[in-house]
Amino acid sequence: MADDAAAEVFVPERTSIPSGDDSVWADVSPLLESACKDLRDGELIHGDNFNLFAAMSALEIMDPKMDSGIVCKYYSIDEAIENGAAPVPISINKTVDVQCTIDIMDHLLACEATWHKGHSLAQTVFSCIYLLRPDRTSSHALLHSYCRVIRATCKAVISVVSDARTHEEDDLFTMAYGLPLDGDGDEKCLSLLNAVEETISRQLRACKAPSSRRRVLEDMEPLQTNLDLEEGYCKALLCRLRFRKHFYHVLTSMRRPQGRGLELARKHIATCISELDCIYRSSDFLRSSACGTSEDGIENRTTASGCQPIGFDASLNCRLSAPTPPRAIKILSWKKAIEYFVKLLHDLDIICSYSLDPSLEGVLQFVVQFQKSQPDLVARAHLQLLLVQDGKLYGRDSMFTVITRAAVLPEVAKNHDVQKNEYFVQLGQLVINMLKILCTNAAWQRRKLGKMLQDWRVIYVQLEIAFRKEFGEVSSIPEDENFCVKIFQHILLWVEEQTYWIASRFLILGFELELYSPSEYCMVYWYIYVVLIKLSEKTHLKMAAKNDTGKRKGKKKRDSPKDVAREYRIPPAVLFLQCQICLAEGLTMMLAALRNEHMILQSRNPFNTEQERFIQHFELLQKACIPDHVSFHSFRESTTYARLSTLVMYNYFKDAQRIAKEAKSSFSNDPDKLAELRKIEQVAEHNSIALNVISRVGALDPTLKASFEFSHHPYFATAVVKRS
Repeated sequence: MADDAAAEVFVPERTSIPSGDDSVWADVSPLLESACKDLRDGELIHGDNFNLFAAMSALEIMDPKMDSGIVCKYYSIDEAIENGAAPVPISINKTVDVQCTIDIMDHLLACEATWHKGHSLAQTVFSCIYLLRPDRTSSHALLHSYCRVIRATCKAVISVVSDARTHEEDDLFTMAYGLPLDGDGDEKCLSLLNAVEETISRQLRACKAPSSRRRVLEDMEPLQTNLDLEEGYCKALLCRLRFRKHFYHVLTSMRRPQGRGLELARKHIATCISELDCIYRSSDFLRSSACGTSEDGIENRTTASGCQPIGFDASLNCRLSAPTPPRAIKILSWKKAIEYFVKLLHDLDIICSYSLDPSLEGVLQFVVQFQKSQPDLVARAHLQLLLVQDGKLYGRDSMFTVITRAAVLPEVAKNHDVQKNEYFVQLGQLVINMLKILCTNAAWQRRKLGKMLQDWRVIYVQLEIAFRKEFGEVSSIPEDENFCVKIFQHILLWVEEQTYWIASRFLILGFELELYSPSEYCMVYWYIYVVLIKLSEKTHLKMAAKNDTGKRKGKKKRDSPKDVAREYRIPPAVLFLQCQICLAEGLTMMLAALRNEHMILQSRNPFNTEQERFIQHFELLQKACIPDHVSFHSFRESTTYARLSTLVMYNYFKDAQRIAKEAKSSFSNDPDKLAELRKIEQVAEHNSIALNVISRVGALDPTLKASFEFSHHPYFATAVVKRS
């Protein structure tokens, strides 16, 4: 029908574009209009060879989000400049010039925050025409110095993120598309900025002088013509210039090798936060002094004054954004941009305040805790570059040293020749990859950790084969005969422990990403339970091996009763895992019992069976055989006969409470572990109460139903009992 309609349309000979020797232009608007009338929503005109790939790559004509040709106001930077889009000076009126310069600074801050959130540099920061033509601003010292430090900052941020490679696969963050990031003289951006800052500082001091000294103002050229506004504009400009200067210092200080610049970076971070507060407080003055602004929609404005900035056009670079249609970008508001930078600086301050713990366990605990605040890309990139430098932890300790320390081997082991073994080299690379993955966002982290599990299982098998090939059966080797044997044994045990730690992290991230539905909680907690059991077992064996090593160092003597008692004391790390194990087992059995006795509201999934969902969630664990001999059938066997009556008789939640209280004394100097134990206690206590209520009232009141929420802990659920 569309083809018939097209045949009837008369195409006029008159063309708006001159024809060439080999081409004749025709206006197709009537043709398209006629075709649209005959097409229903969702239909499109296509030829016989049009396929799905072509459909995904097609442009929707006349849609501003898809058709890059429709949204352009100017087709080149030169055309925009000729039409007065970015004048220099901005205005002959000095007061207006200063107002507009501050608006440009504020809008650039909003653009920079939007870029940090993952949008294209070309459509955000470099939508500023002044940045695209660096040479044009040389006569405007204030704007010129600010543009230079912006370009230098963008270059430094791109360098950090590119080196860390923590950005997502489809992220346009690091793509510069030939934009002028390397302006001539940008390396002198701070000296230019300092000169401008000093000039404005002198002007501010003159403004604050007593009336008898107002003549000082006459000896200096004021920023603008209205002397009553001079002090306010000086303050507004100074806090913006100082923020840019100190933020640039933060980025450069944090890149110093081996964490040498962290203390200095913290000082600059504190100044940045202070200047951001001054920037925020300057908005009242700027709004009151700006002409023609209203309070309507001020929350969504990208400048403190509420005025539209001069010199920006995102459509100029839309063809540079990517080999796909440009994204529709909404620039963050000025207030949101300030909030973003405050959070970024707080995240960077946490990184800078880190004590550079030499133990891998301490590093992993810090990274996991840091990720709970959901840091953005720039902060995560800085963390990764701090942790891994030149293939070493903090650029100081080799990965073999880190591994021997984690495997609780004597310090002398780090220099052993066994580290040249190819499998130990591969293991070191696995540790590096793990640290890098833990610095990515939650979605990427989970996917990569799941795939990495097979690598850890393979390296364990390879190390074990190499060990047996060189030394034979373990039982036939005297333990004191060869130090190399001890290194292999300790590291093999540690590799298993680390593999189960990665598996537990993989499972827990599923809650953070909301991948599990309530009907799947039972199988998830069951899998967490079996993984934590193995992790606890390997951790306990590692601690026992450490104690055995320590015992052999001392003199051989008859053990006293106190020594025996100390030897059988459960290590704090194992106690910590045990209270989590009890909680996971209790939740598994509680969910299974409620399901079996039809006391939990469940919606049937019409698309796949419980076994298929089990495979979907745990396929990567199953492929890596983590743990061995675990399957959907073993899950069903463990939970099919669960009943509330037996669960009440043996209350796992009370055990979790008891162990958590016992473990607290061992973590008095670890606030993160203490906070975790308190949360576990709360979940255990509430679930224990809910279990007792259900067991007493459930049989008498069939309307009583249980649901689960995460009100006390991010991944251990709390039961809520209500009448349906």
